[in-house]
Amino acid sequence: MATKIDIISGFLGAGKTTLIKKLLKEAFQDEQVVLIENEFGEIGIDGGFLKESGIQIREMNSGCICCSLVGDFGTSLKEVVDKYHPDRILIEPSGVGKLSDVIRAVQGVQKDVDIVLNSYTTVVDAKKCKMYMRNFGEFFDNQVQYAGAIIMSRTDIVDEKKAEQAMELLRGMNAKAAIITTPIDKLDGKKILEVMEHPVSLSDELMEEAEHEHHHDHDHEEHEHHHDHDHEEHEHHHDHDHEECGCGHDHHDHEECGCGHDHHHHHADEVFTSWGRETIKKYTREGLEKMLEALSESEEYGTILRAKGMLPAEDGTWIYFDMVPEETEIREGAPEYTGRLCVIGSKLNEHKLAELFGLAED
Repeated sequence: MATKIDIISGFLGAGKTTLIKKLLKEAFQDEQVVLIENEFGEIGIDGGFLKESGIQIREMNSGCICCSLVGDFGTSLKEVVDKYHPDRILIEPSGVGKLSDVIRAVQGVQKDVDIVLNSYTTVVDAKKCKMYMRNFGEFFDNQVQYAGAIIMSRTDIVDEKKAEQAMELLRGMNAKAAIITTPIDKLDGKKILEVMEHPVSLSDELMEEAEHEHHHDHDHEEHEHHHDHDHEEHEHHHDHDHEECGCGHDHHDHEECGCGHDHHHHHADEVFTSWGRETIKKYTREGLEKMLEALSESEEYGTILRAKGMLPAEDGTWIYFDMVPEETEIREGAPEYTGRLCVIGSKLNEHKLAELFGLAED
């Protein structure tokens, strides 16, 4: 098994050590882990708590991985892998390093050492986000832009509006990353690791489910109306003779392209669109029930196919909802990494949806 490499970056004091302690205790307890930390000319982290967990530390205080150490970095990594055969190596680069350089350094030795780049996460202090953007532009921005997951710390002590603004700034720099806004002490380490390793958006999840159901219905139809379908298919193909899909094949015969989909019918994402938001806003169960009722009953939001969300409640619990028209399930669930909701359907009125959930721009 290749050794997994997880990079945990973030400016000094953002809370990387707290995160690493939590992961070691709750997510990596059955693994052999090595921490390579590379503080910029500072004394390394207090190795005490790590030694207790039976973890070997190899200090690398001789400069920054991402600059002078690039050549040496491969040797160090190889040495750690050969000596300890760890399941996982955590790299905590210098707070002022560029994440892209660290990623590149790991990729540079991948062919010589049996390692796999598993995740790259950045911890950001919600209170200082704006100031860091202003003062450390390039370095701070780089850590945010290259992160697969971003963990916002201090969200429990900064007011909601400020946290929301910080989240929007981060989202503006990185459209894809999962942004964890729930204070990490409220989340289980395994949950945090799952988000770090597989940052999937709720709308992607729902779109996949919708596409799956769409194909399922389609297969069923095809089976029952076989004769009509052949006839239709013939005409349909006639129109689309010269159509190509991205894979460069012509699809006029019953040919499938590499994606494994049959191209006779529309993809779900051509028919449905999704609207989704991340939010720190807190809701009440009653308020949410009214919102979902309106969503289900009124045409003004578009034709709704499905809505799903996990939202923080005012009483400190989390409310999960899953709705198909005429049927809504609301329950209490485990804390999610941030409040998320998503609606899929056709002709969605995004402005009205944002208003309904109290998320319209002022």
